[in-house]
Amino acid sequence: MNAYFIAAAVLAFVVGLVHSVLGEIMIFRRMRKPGRVIPTDGGAILLGSNVRILWASWHVLTVFGWGMAAILVWMSRSTSGSIEHAVIAHAIEISMLIGSALVLVATRGRHPGWIGLLGVAVLVWLGRTA
Repeated sequence: MNAYFIAAAVLAFVVGLVHSVLGEIMIFRRMRKPGRVIPTDGGAILLGSNVRILWASWHVLTVFGWGMAAILVWMSRSTSGSIEHAVIAHAIEISMLIGSALVLVATRGRHPGWIGLLGVAVLVWLGRTA
């Protein structure tokens, strides 16, 4: 079992969970009309359809992160050192690294998400090279 992949999977799951929960509390709660699940109130700037796709995209990122976490759990249990495993791990590693860089640059380091994404990338790299 690859402990680095398990750690990366747990971290990816937690980052996704925090992302969705805090997004709902800090952003979308204010954009949601009472009794509605999907927010539609974008104020004077965003149309209701813009808010809907923003909300969906927000949570899609969490789902994708959880999908990567599931793949990492599967890979941690596999003893295969195949090129396919290396390619999948490398793709997850690079995706998380680029995501981390985007959040870091876009928020000038003020949003802590870049740390979690970088942590996943580093753990996958360690697991891939172990």
